[in-house]
Amino acid sequence: MVREMSIQADLQKIRKEKLAPCYLVLGTESFLQDQVRAEILKKIQVTEKDDLNFLRFDMNHSSIEEVIAEAETLPFFGEQRVVFVENPYFLTGEKVTNGMEQNIDLLVDYLKEPLDSTVLVFFAPYEKLDERKKVTKQLKKTAVVINVQQLNEKEVRQYLLNTLENTDITLDRRAIDVFLRLTDLDLSKMMGELEKLVLYGQNQSKITASEVEQLVPKTLEHNIFDMTQYILAGKTDQTLRLFEDLVTQGEEIIKINAILLSQLRLYLQTKFLVKIGYQQANIAETLKIHPYRVKLAMQEARKYDEQKLVRLFDQLVEMDYQIKTGQIEKALSFQLFVLKSGTM
Repeated sequence: MVREMSIQADLQKIRKEKLAPCYLVLGTESFLQDQVRAEILKKIQVTEKDDLNFLRFDMNHSSIEEVIAEAETLPFFGEQRVVFVENPYFLTGEKVTNGMEQNIDLLVDYLKEPLDSTVLVFFAPYEKLDERKKVTKQLKKTAVVINVQQLNEKEVRQYLLNTLENTDITLDRRAIDVFLRLTDLDLSKMMGELEKLVLYGQNQSKITASEVEQLVPKTLEHNIFDMTQYILAGKTDQTLRLFEDLVTQGEEIIKINAILLSQLRLYLQTKFLVKIGYQQANIAETLKIHPYRVKLAMQEARKYDEQKLVRLFDQLVEMDYQIKTGQIEKALSFQLFVLKSGTM
């Protein structure tokens, strides 16, 4: 909640106070980046199509000389002009092949005495910068730093709750859990789907979990998550119905198998790591996946016997091999697997 409050405070400062000569927007959350972009442009009353007082540079294709030349240009018929600098890779330890040679010293000199008439904004979509570099040190010394790193589950949940307070709809805890799962904790996706819920809820304020399931579209991964639950619970009819729906929609059976294998592998890995004392954060770091996926896997894996998970996984591996070597027809193989798993 602290970080979520911090970005709101930063946006409020942009709205209420005079814009600073330089900002560093650091982090990978694209929705929050876009919020900062929109507030700065709104404050200075320019649009992205305005070629007089707004410039955007992608540093994968532009030079620092171009950026500084525009930063040192006085605004036309206004108090300030805005220069957005995208993908400033030279602030990181990233090695760029075939990239142009950048005059870093020129930027360092400008940052020591930036013009008040220019709002120079660096959008750095990275988890961290190379703090050893002179240009990074100078930028952090000069700029107002706005943190837009990806929010964790608790922060996303709080962001959603705060947003819901400004709408006419309510979601109970289960509906919120389903909504967060189907939007993958992605703020951009979450806010887009929330608009649909608000529109749907015009005639009814409370939206249930089942209604969220119907209104928010599922990815293949979401459907396989449901399929995994059906298989483990022995719900043969639901599994086959979902399988047939996915095939009718054009999904490849081999791809369905691969994601199902990946899901069962995650359950087994999670179960093993929990057994030896790992916590959610440790598991996420070890498996290099989002902590929220680990949380869901932990919730599901604890319901089932390890040997059952191993048997299902082994059967899927065997089925995958038979399909790829042409020993059995794909759809028939999957149907036989489901029928066999239902008797375990």
